[in-house]
Parts: sequence; C-alpha cells; structure tokens
Amino acid sequence: MTMTASKNLQSKSDLHLARKLWHMTGILGMIAVYQYFGTKQTWWILAGFLAFFLPLDWLRQHRPTLNRATIKVFSLVMREHEAKSFSGLSYLLVGAAILLAFFDRHILTLSLLFLAIGDPLASLVGIRFGRDRILGNKTLQGTFAAFAACATIAGVYYYLNGLMTERLLIVAPISGLIGAATELIPIGKLDDNLTCPVLSAIGLSVLFYLYGGFA
Repeated sequence: MTMTASKNLQSKSDLHLARKLWHMTGILGMIAVYQYFGTKQTWWILAGFLAFFLPLDWLRQHRPTLNRATIKVFSLVMREHEAKSFSGLSYLLVGAAILLAFFDRHILTLSLLFLAIGDPLASLVGIRFGRDRILGNKTLQGTFAAFAACATIAGVYYYLNGLMTERLLIVAPISGLIGAATELIPIGKLDDNLTCPVLSAIGLSVLFYLYGGFA
C-alpha cells in the first residue's frame, strides 16, 4: 500500500459526513433486514457478507493492487487507518453475528440502533462542539450527545414495544448511560463497530434481567 493510495482518506478527527451517513443507513438497513426476514434468513444474508468482506479485507493487506482498487471504490467512506488494516465494516459484521448468535431480538435491535445513531451523533457533536476532553479524543459534549440519543431511542423503543413501561423513567436513562459508556471506553485496539454493540448488548441484558424486560 502506497502513500498515494491513502493520502485522500480522512481520519477519526475529521467530520467525514459521508462515512457517518454510510454508517447510519447501513446499520439501519441491517435492522430492517432482521425485522423483515427473521433470524434464519438474516443468518444467510450475514454469512454472505462475511464471506465476501472478511477475505477481501485480509487479501488487500497483502495485495497492493487489490488494496488500491478497494480504496478507490470505498474512498468516500474509508478512514486513513483502514488502508492498512481491517475495515470497520468487517468488525461490524462480526459484531452483528455475535448479537445474532447470543442475544435477544430486542437487545440486538437496541444495540444496533445505539451504534447507528448514538455513535455518529457523539462523533459529530464532539468534533464540532467538543471542548472538554475526558478520555483520549472523547469529549464531554460528545458523550452527552450519545447519552441523550441512546436514552431517547431506548425510551421510545420500550414504549412502542410495551417493555418495562412502568419503569420507563428509570430504564431509559440507564440505557442511555450504557450506550454512552460503550461509545466512550476503548477496548484495546478493537474497533468500536465491534465493541460498542457487543458491550451495549451485555449491559442491556443485565438491565432487562433486573427490571423485567425479558418477562
């Protein structure tokens, strides 16, 4: 991989609206597929994407020509660090597979909604309005945006699905804290497209267990 191939790619500190739109619409599309086709058919669709993108991501790290071609096709939505590593999409697909294999449908849906909306909103607010850094490049303003978005998403979802509605003013803010915390805290060098939904799913599962969401 040459410098020429990746020089136009943006970094995490850039606003990168095209990637945020790609991120949001892609994950919302995944949720729509799951809701429409159900678990079994979604497994087949997810397996097809994994079978294509994981080998592509591995091969392009060893084939400069393939890497340059991939970057050219996905340059609008790729980040600088992905030129020499697995892309966020591969991590997202693996994360989705973990959710599909181990978690309740409501947990899966909420975790992906947090990632689709809370994560890009936190990044957008952090880059544009962030002033107070609290962990790495994360800001208080961006984290609060993630909390507000995830709490609102959870509250609306619980209400529409008749989940824990008698405790809505408790479980919605806690859900927001879970979403904000998973976006805030890095797990080693793992991509947040993997860590955020899985950690959110674990936290939400505990919440559902404690407050009767599984009943």
